[in-house]
Amino acid sequence: MKHEQIETNSALMLVLILAVISIGGLVEVVPLFYINETVEKVDGVRPYTPLELRGRDVYIREGCYLCHSQMIRPFRDEWLRYGHYSLAAESQYDHPFQWGSKRTGPDLARVGGKYSNQWHVQHLTAPRSVVPQSIMPNYPWLIQTDLDYSDVADRMRALRMTGVPYSLTQAEYDANVKKFGQTVADQLDISQAQDNLLKQARDKDFDGISSRVTEMDALVAYLQVLGTMVDFSKYNEDEFVKFR
Repeated sequence: MKHEQIETNSALMLVLILAVISIGGLVEVVPLFYINETVEKVDGVRPYTPLELRGRDVYIREGCYLCHSQMIRPFRDEWLRYGHYSLAAESQYDHPFQWGSKRTGPDLARVGGKYSNQWHVQHLTAPRSVVPQSIMPNYPWLIQTDLDYSDVADRMRALRMTGVPYSLTQAEYDANVKKFGQTVADQLDISQAQDNLLKQARDKDFDGISSRVTEMDALVAYLQVLGTMVDFSKYNEDEFVKFR
């Protein structure tokens, strides 16, 4: 009888649903305030450079996360195929994170350095020319389109508001030098964002076209950094086994 009264009274049902959801949310969130560190400290993890950041934006815009995850689970088959399981610290500067929800294609958490820049350019332009069984669409416009980096400094400022340590002041720059080293700190300086983007694109020439900076440059730069920040050579199978 009481169950019927709830189902026939939409206002009461709405209140009770909100109460149940609130309780469930509190149970998940409140314990986090009593944990000293919810993200483990891992050496090497840094914010993205301006070029990598714009590449990540292209990655999101093209919907790459819909078919590729960036989260290796702590299971042996995952570890053997993709490498060391994903660490929470690797996503601490991702807003939003790119863990993904399905794998039409392989996981990309450790794709950085696995293939050459030229391979990525060819794969993104015509996937089946390098992976015959691929069902990935062609993305030829990436190498045809010049990268818009006019607002990269604003994008970095927005992320700075979320806690990503891009620097605007001398004190913030000095803190980054201490934490990441001067080379990385220079890349995180918002006032030099466009110059740093152009320098990285020119020095690395990700798309093979030195006269232009394309969206392909940015996307390949992003893909090539995935999984490369942490030195996983210090981890061995014994470290992995305890998480199985």
